[in-house]
Amino acid sequence: MADPASVAEATEDSLHAPHKDSFRALALGAIGVVFGDIGTSPLYAMREALHHTRHSVSNEIAVLGVVSLVTWALILIVTIKYVVFLMRADNKGEGGTLALMALAQRSLGRRSTAVFFLGVVGAALFYGDGIITPAVSVLSAIEGLKDAPGVGHKMAPLVVPISAAILVALFMVQAKGTAGIAKFFGPITALWFLVLAGLGVYHIIDDPSIIRALLPHYGLIFLWDNGLLGFIILGSVFLAVTGAEALYADMGHFGKKPIQAAWVILVLPALLLNYLGQGALVLAHPAARSNPFFEMIPEVIYWPVLLLATAATVIASQAVITGAFSMTQQAVQLGLFPRIDIRRTSETQAGQIFVPQVNTILMIGVLVLLFTFRNSSNLAAAYGIAVTGAMFVDTLLFFVIIKHMWHRPTWQAWAAAIGFGALDVTFISSNLLKIPQGAWLPLVLGLALVVIMWTWTRGAQILTDKTRRDSVPLLELSEILKVRAPHRAPGTAIFLTSDPDMAPVALMHNLKHNKVLHEKNIILTVHTAETPRVKEENRVQIEPINDDFKKVTINYGFMESPNLPKALGLCRKLGLKFDIMATSFFLGRRSVVASAQSGMPLWQDKLFIFLMRNAANPTDFYKIPPGRVVELGTQVTV
Repeated sequence: MADPASVAEATEDSLHAPHKDSFRALALGAIGVVFGDIGTSPLYAMREALHHTRHSVSNEIAVLGVVSLVTWALILIVTIKYVVFLMRADNKGEGGTLALMALAQRSLGRRSTAVFFLGVVGAALFYGDGIITPAVSVLSAIEGLKDAPGVGHKMAPLVVPISAAILVALFMVQAKGTAGIAKFFGPITALWFLVLAGLGVYHIIDDPSIIRALLPHYGLIFLWDNGLLGFIILGSVFLAVTGAEALYADMGHFGKKPIQAAWVILVLPALLLNYLGQGALVLAHPAARSNPFFEMIPEVIYWPVLLLATAATVIASQAVITGAFSMTQQAVQLGLFPRIDIRRTSETQAGQIFVPQVNTILMIGVLVLLFTFRNSSNLAAAYGIAVTGAMFVDTLLFFVIIKHMWHRPTWQAWAAAIGFGALDVTFISSNLLKIPQGAWLPLVLGLALVVIMWTWTRGAQILTDKTRRDSVPLLELSEILKVRAPHRAPGTAIFLTSDPDMAPVALMHNLKHNKVLHEKNIILTVHTAETPRVKEENRVQIEPINDDFKKVTINYGFMESPNLPKALGLCRKLGLKFDIMATSFFLGRRSVVASAQSGMPLWQDKLFIFLMRNAANPTDFYKIPPGRVVELGTQVTV
């Protein structure tokens, strides 16, 4: 999930305060963004796990077993795997699957197809999770209307329409940005966790023996008594830890220490107390197992808690949506997707971005899910498989980091991979059993995205190779031009290319058809680093070729948005001076034709061509003044 930076940026002013105030502000911001998803799991996780329990198993064993499994899932997966170990593997402070993939590639010292493919799969599964989270979170909160004092029977038919209205409103406000309200996310979510803890303590008194559930052997007894069904129940237990990967993904926005402190001091204790409270309630009142969370709310505060639960689920959904925006930005920069229209919603806050295409696709997908499944229990069956898959990808990439970056003995790398991988595979297997109930959906979506990313990267590589074969080396061209000097045009020409060693297609066409060469010619390449951000002093590199040509490389991190005019302004400091208003940008526009005889299969060629045609205009993507752009086309077969 990579960029709910809205809250982190909202705390920017606090960074200038004393260190303690800064740390608290970041920890509070992290509570609002990082833990929104896992913080809304108590709404449905316990209910779903108890619902699948075999009737022959006693209520006591069922409750103690489920609470024990949830407790140790939170400890082993979230606390030990992510908080203690995985958060140590940061890419210049950034986390997340794509950041981990880039870090693994760098630690290997080469481009590994296996590591690249793992990153692609992890990113695709993230989107599969992201389309379900808003639907299941908001719907599970609004379903509290069914148990509302006095009006439950009247409100039941309105649950789905109200949920749809909230979600549509949430997606509609994305274009305006969330900086104005982001400062409230942390306090609202912190209050939510305090309420979770308070409700838990209030009901632990119902049956204090629930404390026994902290012992792991109750979970093992429960699994043994339920047989194969116990294995299926693990899929429902996993609902309690969905959102765990957000700790790692959002590390760059809040920092390692604030996230760890927020988890240990507030979030983990609040979740454990609430699950213990739900368990104690069901032990004392077995009928409450049908919906333990809402049954534990005293009637006098039912409506305030319901409103707070709704706010918490909206915030959790917001974090997923902005995470999808950021993941898309990273994927585009790393070459996994074609250029996509990415807009900034704030002039001052770097993390505030809006991706219209992703927002529209997510909104349509979420609404289709909402009206297809219609209740959170049905949606819960589809939930979890994508998250478990993404966690397993993190484990495999972590193996590469331990062995090749940290240079630990191979046995230590295998020990970590097998230990965490066994947990991941266990939960993946239990979630796979839910495929007929809806778990197929995120898998199909993930597979479609893997095909799209693989097609785009493969097609782009084929196109680059063909262009290189048909081009002239830049040094060779400069020697030819010395012998046969063309007509000179005043001003500067900037030719964008992905291969600075070869003469750009636009330059060759300009010479061939216009028979002209500008006084100054810059061969410009935009390079994406395997780090999240690039320092300003490393932004621009200039390499003179001769009096006619200079190579300029502009470096961006995979979490940055390109702005070529701004970057070119740095050239003055490096001695390369030109007037931007007397400069023309030459872009080569390629018309791609499918061919069954070369490259990819014909269906993949057609998909690649479709993606190319729908890619954002490079003029807009690179923030180039439209009046300074000249496009020259050529036809290429893939």
